[in-house]
Amino acid sequence: MNLARTPVGRRQLLAGTAAGGAALALAACGGGDGGSSDGSVTITMVESLTNSARTELLAGLLEEFEAAHPGITVELVSPPTEQADQKIQQMLQAGSGVDVLEVRDLTIGPFTNNSWLYDMTAETEAWDGFEQLTDQAKGFATSVDGKAYALPYGFYGLSLYYRPDLVEEAGFDGPPETWEDLVEQAAAIQDPSQNRYGYAFRGTSNAIGQTMSALEAYNAEDLDLENVYQLADGSSIFSSAASQEALDMYIELFETGSPNSAVAWGYPEMVEAFTNGSTAFLLQDPEVIAAVEQSSLTEDQWAVAPLVTGPGGKAMWPMATAGWGVAEASEHKDAAVKLVQWLSGEASTTFAKENSLVPILQSASEDEHFRTGPWAAYVTMTEAPDTFLTCQEPRGVAWWTEWGQRSDTDIQRILTGDLSTTDALTGWDEFWTEKWEG
Repeated sequence: MNLARTPVGRRQLLAGTAAGGAALALAACGGGDGGSSDGSVTITMVESLTNSARTELLAGLLEEFEAAHPGITVELVSPPTEQADQKIQQMLQAGSGVDVLEVRDLTIGPFTNNSWLYDMTAETEAWDGFEQLTDQAKGFATSVDGKAYALPYGFYGLSLYYRPDLVEEAGFDGPPETWEDLVEQAAAIQDPSQNRYGYAFRGTSNAIGQTMSALEAYNAEDLDLENVYQLADGSSIFSSAASQEALDMYIELFETGSPNSAVAWGYPEMVEAFTNGSTAFLLQDPEVIAAVEQSSLTEDQWAVAPLVTGPGGKAMWPMATAGWGVAEASEHKDAAVKLVQWLSGEASTTFAKENSLVPILQSASEDEHFRTGPWAAYVTMTEAPDTFLTCQEPRGVAWWTEWGQRSDTDIQRILTGDLSTTDALTGWDEFWTEKWEG
């Protein structure tokens, strides 16, 4: 049963309505293979991180794909983001209704463990476009046992947003390059009497993400790049002396260079604190670029610098990502793979620009959009892989949500003085060691 079509191109875009939910359910259990007597095929593509502007962009790209590939029609399914991964899983379990799907770094593990994704290794090895990808993109494409179950469309990765004017007023020649520099500059800029603070600290709601950036930088020489929660000797990152030094430094950043209210700050609050001009530094992903551009800050009041490094001059760059994969149950794998590869070609640069993503193509580094302004820092990091080490955090483990809840609680207790950094690290080490030994 083909999905009904409406006048957005020639495909239906499903939203969070009852009709959309019903159509999605029909797609998951419908019959028909999407083929026709003249050899043309219809394939279904399901996105996960849905928003209206992104869906409109994808629809336009799919129109271009169809024009370049006569005989292939693509129907785009766009469930609400909060339901999308569950809907995709239901379709994959049903074994029908999806040919191409959005695969996130959080879902590629369970999807491949359940044999729901098609192994595109042979097609990827024969694809000329693979050599045009950045090292980061190649790494994600072959991240599961060296096999290509998905090709990425872009990356999110931390960099340092900063106020050049405040840095200069405080007597510094440029933005911080190391974590120690960041602590020093944040403290020097801090002046609560003027409602001016150094660093937009993340005290709650996934606070561990930024905490780990510090710990990973301080342990960079000794980490397992395939799992940076683990040292090369197999012990957890939380067991090292370098982690004690890093966590103490990070808490000092809160105590001397951040507002007290940051103990309750999550993503929205820390971004707001930077964009409203009250803090000088912010560690965040490139999606913040658009928010800052739309804020009251003028062009000369903000800039982006590479991620700060640890004592060894290195930073770990565990970039979050997602991409496009093909369902193992698809009856049109050839057409589906063509679409995935096309989206991972020049179209990916357009997609990255519109979605504030680190691009996947080497050629994008020559694009004026990415070489200048706030994006230049990301190109700098991409071109210096020995300083900014691409790595993986164990985000796909079954206990990741439990870890997030545990670490958020502990960080709150550290910031309020109810838990020492030493006891926190001991508890985290025990948590991960017990989980791994399972």
